[in-house]
Amino acid sequence: MSASTPTVLLIGTCDTKLDELIYVHDRLVSQHGIQCKLIDVGRNACAHSSIAITQADIFANSGLPAPSDLKALPRGELISTIIQHTIPLVATLHEKQEIHGAIGLGGSGGSSLCAEVMRAALPLGFPKLIVSTVAGGDVRAYVGETDVTMVHSVVDIAGLNDILCPILENAAGAIAGMAHAQHSRNAQSVPSPTTGMFRSSPGDKRIAITMFGVTTPAVTYARELLSAYSCTTYVFHATGAGGRALEKLAESRYWSGILDLTTTELADDLLGGVLSAGDRRLTAAAAARIPQVVSLGALDMANFGPMDTVPSHYKARNLFKHNPSMTLLRTSPEDCRTLGRQVGERLKNGDPGITEIWIPKRGVSALSVEGESFWDPEADKALFASVKSALHGSKVRVVEIDKDINDKEFVEGVVYRLVDMMGMSKVENQ
Repeated sequence: MSASTPTVLLIGTCDTKLDELIYVHDRLVSQHGIQCKLIDVGRNACAHSSIAITQADIFANSGLPAPSDLKALPRGELISTIIQHTIPLVATLHEKQEIHGAIGLGGSGGSSLCAEVMRAALPLGFPKLIVSTVAGGDVRAYVGETDVTMVHSVVDIAGLNDILCPILENAAGAIAGMAHAQHSRNAQSVPSPTTGMFRSSPGDKRIAITMFGVTTPAVTYARELLSAYSCTTYVFHATGAGGRALEKLAESRYWSGILDLTTTELADDLLGGVLSAGDRRLTAAAAARIPQVVSLGALDMANFGPMDTVPSHYKARNLFKHNPSMTLLRTSPEDCRTLGRQVGERLKNGDPGITEIWIPKRGVSALSVEGESFWDPEADKALFASVKSALHGSKVRVVEIDKDINDKEFVEGVVYRLVDMMGMSKVENQ
């Protein structure tokens, strides 16, 4: 095989899953013509001709002090230690373009190890796949804000059989195809020095936009307006993972500007909903000095699963069955006071020249306009007043518009203000 052949990094604990790892390794090489680097991340070092990166190699090349007695570490500490040492090695392999995809096998511990290494060492867009015993359940802790693909192993990864083998073969085929795509991108594009991701077109400005179903008309029109400018828009669904991804990319200054129309994830974080983005939402752009126009989209709701999963203490609240799998809870005036304070406090130290909050006084979502299920003037009034109170003494500007968030006049206002902050002009002959 030559440099023109993609290489896949195969991550696994060779002391417990060697047979299964070798099975994937051999399928990649013999069936798909892919080079494979098997890295041993187990507690006990293994020796096998297919292992390209041994446990000793990990500790020798991490740049960190090697543990004195790995075998004596408790399980949790062991996994954390191996993760810390593996991340820099894998990051270096990626930076040197020596790998074009990564696949891991594991149970809960092995999946956690693989996922943390992939999330920390490999950028968005780089192929990442894990065959896992836990992939049939809630995988948010593993995927996080990234694009890790998870495949459910159905049976435990503990012996080759007629259920597991086809699944492993499919996973090998999938990562092989992904690696070919990455290999082609490497040959055609120059990666960004800060993230390793590829620019859509040279010179374009990147604008992140947040959206929910109830703010989709606003985002659709915003994208239409922005199409007249030399920029690329990236829409994040405000489902928790979307907000975390936006924040992570803002930390690395990936964005040229942010149109944060939909800050609903704050409500889920406050009320225990299923779409929380954590307590760092709405913080990175201000710290990174990225131009941003922020609104209060869908702060009229927190999200829960099916109706029978809504916590009992919320049963008397205004609930809306969005679909069989999702129930929306209308935020109360008290909730809205807290949410408004959070918005204001997280933005008050932003650069006032490039940070503004726009308030749609006639409704923050399609459900909270007059006549709809979440119409609640008292709650909205509490939200708006709390935002302004939290910004008292700050130079960050608050703009109140007597329209709802999906109204074209409101959307034109936020878009053209962001464009002005970013110093963009319309492209001629658009």
